[in-house]
Amino acid sequence: MSRRFVSQLNHNETVEQVFLASNKQLRPNRQGNLYLQLDLSDRSGTIATRKWNASETDYKSFENGDFVYVDGTVQLFQGNLQLIAQRLRTARPDEVDESDYQTLQSDDVCRMRDRLIGVLRGVKSPALAALVEAYLGDEVFMEKFCRAPAGMKNHHAYQGGLLEHSLNMMEVAALIAPRYPQLNLEKLLLGVLLHDSGKVDELSYDREIAYTDEGQMLGHMCQAISHLEQKAKDAERRGQIAFPPVLLMELKHMILSHHGEYAYGSAKLPMTLEAVALHQLDNLDAKLASMSGLINDCPNTDSRWTQYFPNLDRKLWKGV
Repeated sequence: MSRRFVSQLNHNETVEQVFLASNKQLRPNRQGNLYLQLDLSDRSGTIATRKWNASETDYKSFENGDFVYVDGTVQLFQGNLQLIAQRLRTARPDEVDESDYQTLQSDDVCRMRDRLIGVLRGVKSPALAALVEAYLGDEVFMEKFCRAPAGMKNHHAYQGGLLEHSLNMMEVAALIAPRYPQLNLEKLLLGVLLHDSGKVDELSYDREIAYTDEGQMLGHMCQAISHLEQKAKDAERRGQIAFPPVLLMELKHMILSHHGEYAYGSAKLPMTLEAVALHQLDNLDAKLASMSGLINDCPNTDSRWTQYFPNLDRKLWKGV
């Protein structure tokens, strides 16, 4: 029997296959009976899952990040699909094809990495070019940068998501730059590389995406600033230059202001043209990725509209 991916599941469908488990919780219902709540995912998406009349034994039978074999039924509840599991167990190795759980395949990642390197190696300014090489020459950083997600849940929340998000932003920046000659494209490209670079250490992402202790305590902006200070010193050695202090300040500012508003976690408001452009590029790519995912995951295939999303205060039009 061929695999049914999360995005293919329908109401009342029986499911007997392997998923990746995360966010498990053992909770009481209104009558005080325990049930198991968790998320099950594959490369196509995630489905909320419940197992009624659960026990501590059920809860302890697997860990977040484990592959679990599930026997259950898909139900439509309040406009969303959920999986009601009758049985769960840790999957055997011969039941798992890890490519089923990788949103981006290794060939996709390699191609995007090559494109990103090509864009960055077009930077000609001596200081910025030396900084580019300081990052690209750090094999540990680049391996993590190409594997890390761009976030926990909202957008590009899968291995390789940070690379994809950053490349999208760089390529759009290169497209709009001729229309806005007042922008320094090379600074903007470095800002794109740097803005979420701290996520390589803010998050853990071997299977389940979670915050590291350092990520919880410091956050990706602080971590990106720390990386940048180290890499600027490396750039000085590589380029045999004194890295311009004002340029370093401007790059730090782009990191600290890229969320755009204090209400959205920005440490500063954007105060340079490149910082303004960086925030808008970041917001554009994140919003389009997030909303595209909501449209693609909508369980109601008979309607031109998605369900209502309280966090967006709207439905989304799926088109004809």
